Amino acid sequence: MKILLVLPAGESVRVTRENPSVPRRAMLRFSVLPLTVVAALTPREHEVRIVDENVEPLDLDADCDVVGVTFMTALAPRAYAIAAEFRRRGRLVVGGGYHATLCPEDAAPHFDALVLGDAEGAWERLLTDFQHGKLQKIYRQTELVTPGQADAGACLQTPIPRRDLLTHTARYYATINAVQAGRGCRHNCRYCSVTVFHGRKYRRRPVADVIAELKTLPRNFIFVDDNIIAEREYTLELFRALAPLRKRWVSQCSILIADDAELLQAARAAGCCGLFIGVETASDANLAAMNKQFNQTGSYADRLRKIHRAGIGVVAGMIVGMDADEPAVFRRTLQFLQGTSIDALQLNILTPLPGTPLFQDMDSAGRVTDRNWGHYDYRHVVFQPARMTAEELQAGADWLYAQFYRLDRTLWRFVRAVFAVGWMPALLGLKLGLTYRYDNRREGIVGWNPERRRLAPIERDQWVPAEAAAGKLAI
Repeated sequence: MKILLVLPAGESVRVTRENPSVPRRAMLRFSVLPLTVVAALTPREHEVRIVDENVEPLDLDADCDVVGVTFMTALAPRAYAIAAEFRRRGRLVVGGGYHATLCPEDAAPHFDALVLGDAEGAWERLLTDFQHGKLQKIYRQTELVTPGQADAGACLQTPIPRRDLLTHTARYYATINAVQAGRGCRHNCRYCSVTVFHGRKYRRRPVADVIAELKTLPRNFIFVDDNIIAEREYTLELFRALAPLRKRWVSQCSILIADDAELLQAARAAGCCGLFIGVETASDANLAAMNKQFNQTGSYADRLRKIHRAGIGVVAGMIVGMDADEPAVFRRTLQFLQGTSIDALQLNILTPLPGTPLFQDMDSAGRVTDRNWGHYDYRHVVFQPARMTAEELQAGADWLYAQFYRLDRTLWRFVRAVFAVGWMPALLGLKLGLTYRYDNRREGIVGWNPERRRLAPIERDQWVPAEAAAGKLAI
């Protein structure tokens, strides 16, 4: 059979025949690991092709027998449109990924079949059933845990991704060399779809398998683990085996890495240059509401300082719009980011993703105001905030993003990082910062500070934060 695997893209970044130029945002793209794994799971007698709409146009008249589409919630409308077109042309269309898994009742009408959860095992059965005329509607893999290993750490068996299918578009990615050592996270953050998707479980590959794969790759790569330090002893074994290879990599993990000096130094010795860390908020009340108290806001500065001293840059994930957030949160968050020397920022408007406890709570309370899945991209307000209006949340989030990525601040962070963490992490931070700045300007993100709008006119004229008066913050 001829199999086409598709990653949909949002309208503003989608490459089409009519608009063939690829947006200059390579730093925000790294491989297409789910689809390259699905391609590797496919028996070799079948011909497989991958199309990522972020970097190349999708031909709806492509010669294929089976179309597989993986998508998250924000891309569900586009995925459904793609499925409709291919089904109209008589193709078998299969849906998978986070949204299909967490909302199968929403996705099922649009596809001939769904793969829920991990693809390993389920995808192969689907292809066999289709060839024998026995296709089912739902396929789910439930046998990824090796018997007898649940207590010691569940074992994940997965093939080497088919990166060769991306070579023709590799120049549009930060890297196509994405590696996954472990899958899932044991934390229970209420907003997180990873927790629900993996059932709050963590599964890891044998260290020998990961190292064997890394030996075939160039020096620079990315670990796309949900939490690279999820299992301490396993992570230490992995880092120690990786160190002699003299690789350079980035990944994501919890801020708890700062509390373990041995683990932190092992990460640096293994070639870690940067980490994405879900800092989320500087409010203890918000952390408690989201089941993330282990972040401990009072220790942020010290923990982030330890990570920087290890020579590792930090990209902070921040969320605005939680129930304790008032209009002052945007100014205070900017001050926090600058005061802790964060190297780059991924700013998210709180988004109650369907299938998560957060969505269930908000939906039950009648606070979900927008069910257009295309707006569930972390950049739109889709619920009623507790202590500000939806307009204020949207404007404040845009203002904070634009202010953080002002050109002078972006360049100053680079200079500071050169001395704090070294050239490579600093250069990565600069490239990422300039990409986010380009992306924000391309999307027209400017916003305004709702804290100032709430003041009376005479107060607005006189309003100057103490930090700005002291020369520490230019508003």
